[in-house]
Amino acid sequence: MATPMVSPDRARAERHFFTGITLAMMATVIVGFSRSFFLRPLFPEWPSPSETIFYVHGVVFTAWIVLLVTQASLIAGGRTALHRKIGPFSAVLAAAMVVLGTLGALIAARRTTGFVNVAVPPLQFLAIPIFDMSLFAPFVGLAIAQRHNPQSHKRWMLLATVNLVPAAIARWPGVLPLGPLAFFGLTDLFVIALAIWDFRARGRLHPVTLWGGLLIIVSQPLRLAVSSTQGWVVFARWATGLLS
Repeated sequence: MATPMVSPDRARAERHFFTGITLAMMATVIVGFSRSFFLRPLFPEWPSPSETIFYVHGVVFTAWIVLLVTQASLIAGGRTALHRKIGPFSAVLAAAMVVLGTLGALIAARRTTGFVNVAVPPLQFLAIPIFDMSLFAPFVGLAIAQRHNPQSHKRWMLLATVNLVPAAIARWPGVLPLGPLAFFGLTDLFVIALAIWDFRARGRLHPVTLWGGLLIIVSQPLRLAVSSTQGWVVFARWATGLLS
């Protein structure tokens, strides 16, 4: 069966879309973490963690988002060979993010003051970053496994990062007091944008957009529901105890 040809205009539009959405995600992260990380010297009184690991995590996460934009830009510029050469670094960086993200979450959950600027009891709130890592790792793994399928690969990479965006959006001025509906809802706009692109370019949702996007959206209320159960609190107490 012959493979359908993609018109040059559509291919160009696709490259612009994926580059644009990664740039939008980068802007989201910069705005969210500007006061506590990127522009920290300008906001010395802003609540921020004191442990060094969180700044290391910030550097690694920044490297991840920069790499995501770089890789999309390389494809847009036709530099596929360099994109593939850089690829293995993405796997190393993703592994570092999972380790640092999980360890940082456990450290924050053990504090008597809990997570910075979060009123939710720390053992309950621990569900949020643990769910983040629990989706990020397999999404990146699927992206790597399907690296020879560009349409699936880039969607898994994009959705893996979208899954982490609520942490940045919740730090936007005025968003956190509005609660999970605000920062999860704003995050889901990235999934909706990808879905709209699929319908425009393909006439239907790509399977990765459908199942990966659905998993992100369903996980949002699920993590909130799980966090308030006694079973989760018992698990969280055990997990944080591993650092003793």
